[in-house]
Order: sequence, then C-alpha cells, then structure tokens
Amino acid sequence: MSFPKPFYRWRPHPWHGLEVGPDPPRIVSAFIEMTPLDVIKYEVDKETGYLSVDRPQTGSSSPPSLYGFIPRTYCGEAVAALCDDVERSDGDPLDICVVSERQIDRSEIVMRARVVGGFQMIDGDEADDKILAVLDVDPVWADVEDISDLPSPLVDRLEHYFLTYKEMPGRASQVRIPLVYGAEHAQRVVEASMADYEVDFGVGGG
Repeated sequence: MSFPKPFYRWRPHPWHGLEVGPDPPRIVSAFIEMTPLDVIKYEVDKETGYLSVDRPQTGSSSPPSLYGFIPRTYCGEAVAALCDDVERSDGDPLDICVVSERQIDRSEIVMRARVVGGFQMIDGDEADDKILAVLDVDPVWADVEDISDLPSPLVDRLEHYFLTYKEMPGRASQVRIPLVYGAEHAQRVVEASMADYEVDFGVGGG
C-alpha cells in the first residue's frame, strides 16, 4: 500500500519526527506534555516517544501554562555557552511554556507558538532554559511580541513555579533563575538548541 506525502504511515517520534516550526526561531512548534490541570509530571519517553509518568508533583502548585518542548532541539554546548554560570546543559530538548487565553486541558498535542522570552534556569550545575511563548493563533495575545508585553503577575507565577516545582521535603532546592530574558535572547537560545541538535542528531551526529 502506498502512502501519499506528507502522510505518516507510522506515528512520528515527537522529538525527532516533527518539524521545529514554520519560522524558527520566532515561530516554533511546541509538543505539549503537561497542562495547568496536571498534578503529575509527565515526560515523553526518549526511546518510544510516548508520554510517560515521571513523578507526582511534590508541591501544591500546577504549571501555570501549557508545558512541553520544541521538536528537533537539544540543549548541549551551544545552549550552555549562552549561560555564564555553567559549562553544560541538561541534554534534553528545549523546554517551552505556551500561554493560551482559552483553557486547553489535553496534552500530546502540537501547536504553533510565538517565542517572546524565557527563563535562564540552572538546575544544579546544568543549563535548563525555559522558553516562554504565546499560542500564535490566539487573538487575545496577537500583539504580544516580547515578555514585557505579558502581564507581570503571569511571568512571576511561571518563575515561581520553576523555582519550586522540584522542591522535596527536607531537601534544599538546586534550582535558580539568574536571568529572565526577552524575545531577542530567547530566539538565540532556540537557534543554539537547533545547532546542538544538528551536532548530536543531524547528518554525522551521534
């Protein structure tokens, strides 16, 4: 049986089989792993591409926005080079938070997201940037091009979530956010993660 292009005979791996986006680094694809209603930390299994349970959320807060990653990105040396305090990154696809005015209550979906800023998060001694974006087709956020265009309480809530979401009782947090950045730097991080992906997974990569 023949399959017309671009029909997928088999489900593509969300990290390696989907496109990075229609106009990166400004407009990217986001594969959503978690919604604001989730109290379980879900992650895509790197081998199979299926969503798996990582752990229950240890705190009382849920993610303030949709949360996932940008396909065909990788946090390696180029991403780490943009952070003064570390020498390496976490070795995962680049994380992204997507703000939507209408509530979206399901994960394992793909959406077009407009990059507007991000958080330079350091987990232990590894760079673990979180890109902040808005749903590109959302009319409420149509004029948002930079993190400064978003309500500051929303940005503060996201920052607080990432500072606390890995806290464990009786254990000090290893997470810090030395920099909250705008669209220009965020797009540089996206470009760096795309370059890291090509080094590790592109032609001749690992």
